[in-house]
Amino acid sequence: MKVAILGGGAMGNVLAQMTEEKEGFELAGVIEPLKGQTPDELKEIDVIIDFSNPANLEMLDGYCRNHSCPAVIATTGYEEQQIKQIEKLAESVPVVFSANYSLGINVMKRVISEITPILEDSFDIEIIEKHHNKKLDAPSGTAKMLLAAADEENDYEHVFGRDGNRKRGKEIGVHAVRGGTIAGEHTVIYAGNDEILEIKHTAGSKKIFAAGALKAAEFAASAQAGFYNMEDVLFGLQK
Repeated sequence: MKVAILGGGAMGNVLAQMTEEKEGFELAGVIEPLKGQTPDELKEIDVIIDFSNPANLEMLDGYCRNHSCPAVIATTGYEEQQIKQIEKLAESVPVVFSANYSLGINVMKRVISEITPILEDSFDIEIIEKHHNKKLDAPSGTAKMLLAAADEENDYEHVFGRDGNRKRGKEIGVHAVRGGTIAGEHTVIYAGNDEILEIKHTAGSKKIFAAGALKAAEFAASAQAGFYNMEDVLFGLQK
């Protein structure tokens, strides 16, 4: 399978190395839009993996449509209109779209969706995410993904970065920390009377995201056109 990588930053470089090392995979090339490069410069691509910037969506969309190329989209920070554009693209080609490609995070998401209905009546819920000082968007796409898993029915008020004097209501607080070289840390706290349950995931390096993206690429290469996430990749199409 020939894989092209859109985005030549630190994540792209890690992904490129792991692609070359993984059996059955071949690196078609790394596309760096900031240098004026486009996917059209590459001859053969079976799957394109995007770890770049929302500004590159038009390029990705156009290439995938014109070449019927599956896409694995790992970029975060999209506007709502752009997400709708990705969903529209998925009507033509297989698209795996996730805020986080770590296998552990996606298992964590599944656990949260299952235990929240059990605990919601007697536990308060808070989400804390930590990332390196170069990350632009806050809260992280992963924190939003975990928030959605905890509040599937949209029953809670979402409070981002709590400030001032106010009584707590039926809410989920989401808090972002930016500093140093933190690869990524996400904690969901269930705080009840006299007991606290914390579910935490810590990323030790960018390799975990690359491994998940390659697993998603393998899935996308054999899938029919559609809009998929990492739960589809890991657990099948039955939610």
